[in-house]
Amino acid sequence: MSDDPFGGPSSHSENGPGPRHDIVWRAESLTTTYLEGVRGAIPLAAEQIDVIVRLARAARPGARLLLDLGCGDGILGHALCDAFSENAPTCVFADFSPPMLDAARARVNGNNSHFAEVDYGRAGWTSAVNKWGVFDVIVSGFSIHHQPDPRKKEVYKDVYDLLAPGGIFLNLEHVSSASRWGEEQFEAYFIDSLHRYHAPRGKTRDEVAADFYHRPDKLANILASVEDQCQWLRAIGFERVDCFLKIFELALFGGIKPT
Repeated sequence: MSDDPFGGPSSHSENGPGPRHDIVWRAESLTTTYLEGVRGAIPLAAEQIDVIVRLARAARPGARLLLDLGCGDGILGHALCDAFSENAPTCVFADFSPPMLDAARARVNGNNSHFAEVDYGRAGWTSAVNKWGVFDVIVSGFSIHHQPDPRKKEVYKDVYDLLAPGGIFLNLEHVSSASRWGEEQFEAYFIDSLHRYHAPRGKTRDEVAADFYHRPDKLANILASVEDQCQWLRAIGFERVDCFLKIFELALFGGIKPT
């Protein structure tokens, strides 16, 4: 999972993007803050990974080529490599942030792992990964939401083109709430989760909340609803599109490229 899985009311793309995500997330200090202070507190993280693995194995049991797009520290790609270990898969970890790629290298051990510095916010990015062939499984975790909606659609089309027929795309993502009330419930839920994670280190809930509301990456979030994004996938040509898991603004959705 590459970066911030939460955002605030300024997040919808119609309000325009905030600071460029490629500047925000290239900072080593912010990467360290995320990896040490946020990722471990993501609610239901183990369940999210379990569902991803189950769906990938159900759709593509013989998968040999995997892509973790916006890989962050490589946790999703690593889980898939383990899940498909009997196939001796090749896994490509792609991210635009050198500190994140360093974290992925530190996590992943294996001769069949490759790392690519890729900014999929720019056209032509697929040339950096398609040299390995067409992919059986493509996953992304808390990354694509930094792109404006028109670019999200283009990225989803690029992903479709990178998939082998029958391949599956799964996006574990931060999505928008239908109302400010829903956002408030998510914020309280996430702050509670962060507090449980940080309480043994002596941080109060008020301190955790202050960090949450004033984090430097907040304005880089551009959220879209899971319903809209599933519709975009269907329009591109994905089949069996669904939201497979959702809790407030955390959603796992995706689809399969027709055979």
